Amino acid sequence: MLKVALIVGTRPEAIKMAPIMLEMKRHRGIKPLLVLTAQHREMCDDVLKVFALEPQYDLNIMRPNQSLFQVTSSLVRELEGVLAGERPDLVLVQGDTTSTFVGSLCAYYLRIPVGHVEAGLRTYKKYSPFPEEINRRLTSAIADFHFAPTRVAAAALAGEGVARSRIFVVGNPVIDALLHVAGQEYPFKNKTLRHLDFDGKRVIAVTAHRRESWGRPFESMMRALREIAAHRDVLMVFPVHPNPNVRRPVERILRGAPGVVLVEPLDYKDFVKLLKSCYFIITDSGGIQEEAPSLKKPVLLMREVTERPEAVKAGAVKLVGADRREIVSSAASLLSSERSYRRMIIPRNPYGDGRTSQRITKIILERLGKREGSRR
Repeated sequence: MLKVALIVGTRPEAIKMAPIMLEMKRHRGIKPLLVLTAQHREMCDDVLKVFALEPQYDLNIMRPNQSLFQVTSSLVRELEGVLAGERPDLVLVQGDTTSTFVGSLCAYYLRIPVGHVEAGLRTYKKYSPFPEEINRRLTSAIADFHFAPTRVAAAALAGEGVARSRIFVVGNPVIDALLHVAGQEYPFKNKTLRHLDFDGKRVIAVTAHRRESWGRPFESMMRALREIAAHRDVLMVFPVHPNPNVRRPVERILRGAPGVVLVEPLDYKDFVKLLKSCYFIITDSGGIQEEAPSLKKPVLLMREVTERPEAVKAGAVKLVGADRREIVSSAASLLSSERSYRRMIIPRNPYGDGRTSQRITKIILERLGKREGSRR
């Protein structure tokens, strides 16, 4: 039986790896092992609960306000023991977190093949996003199987010298997870959201947390949000990331502002329902850029550059950076012009069709020589 260790550290990783784990569990030829680093503790636990998954290993490395040095050293120490003991046939990592890079590095040290989900995303700017851009480029240098979400990502890998036989365009499993949850009907679990006027107000969903924006750019973003929320028929819902570098300026600038609703981080199902129910989205998130086109929601992206250019090219996402005036004017355009709003609704999501997990599992089985049938 083929043993595959799936390394998950953050909430986005949990969302994108959960459907792959579920698909692998259907096959007799694969024994999946979920290795949770818990780089994000509560956020990961929530997602795994939604998909009824339990880790075989929980490394629980999270510490308050820890540095990248501390995260990296803890991961090396803990993952060595797990991977050396289990000796899986493949280590599967996702995206661009520190857990992704260190998981790949530890597998390399043990001469274990690596599969990289969401491979080939690039900005070619060393510090934007930080540290994600370097994490994913270093992971690409190690990986044996590159599961690219789009042809653009595949072309980036090929341009860096990755053999085309090692690159597979499969879509992004975030769409598998999204469609799994979005197809369900359920009330908000969050009490604040349960009592908001989603019918009488145009709700703008907001997320912001990126490390490279901390400080003056982040404060500029928050002032823009305060100005947008002052529109009479607007309600801005902002689940606030727990990191103090995010929470402090959010509380100082937005707490008590008219039209602003600050809530604690939402569980995955509530967050999907918020995205489904909102009018449009303002964010600096990577995953939301991928999810929103499937939900027919325009996105204003508070970043200067994105490693996900497909939705920008298609018109579903607009880069607005951290400039207060650009953010405010772009939001005002969506609020005042039906034509501007409709232009950002696209017919097809460039990031996936909900069958990515099946493709990845099939490729792993075929390439590693195991063709046993499913457990169904």
